[in-house]
Amino acid sequence: MDVPPDEPMPRLVRPLPFVDEHTILVAADAEDVWWALAETLDWAFSRPSAVRCAKLVGCADHTAAGPRPPVEGATTFPGFRTATAIPPRELTLLGRHRFSSYTLTFRLDEAEPGGVRLRAETRATFPGPAGGLYRLLVLGTGTHARLTRRLLTTVRLRAERPWRPSPA
Repeated sequence: MDVPPDEPMPRLVRPLPFVDEHTILVAADAEDVWWALAETLDWAFSRPSAVRCAKLVGCADHTAAGPRPPVEGATTFPGFRTATAIPPRELTLLGRHRFSSYTLTFRLDEAEPGGVRLRAETRATFPGPAGGLYRLLVLGTGTHARLTRRLLTTVRLRAERPWRPSPA
């Protein structure tokens, strides 16, 4: 059974169980990393395969909507809605479907001068036998870790690319 998309997701009273955290250093300022993160999330989560996956597992949110860059409580991506947006420091995405409830929090910390440490922390719960099987498929195979590292690498590449004005 799908989770109704119009049913509001309650704010978390307590954090979900920790799953993992991935970190990457980005040679760009926090504003550039924030914009690169927003662009990358739009690109990654709005692809047809992401939309199909979100619908398949019954995500509460399976369309991209709302303002960009993400605004707290107003922006959705397939599989996620924005729970917290503190530009350019923290973005928390919240989601749920038949097999899991989860958060994905991106934190931007100052690193060396001119650099940012971008962290992606995942927290989730996987209720029941179906949730346990889903956890095994997503986490046990390393798929979640690979996709999260790829997402962070894409953000780094976008943030570090030289800016070029449009031809006049």
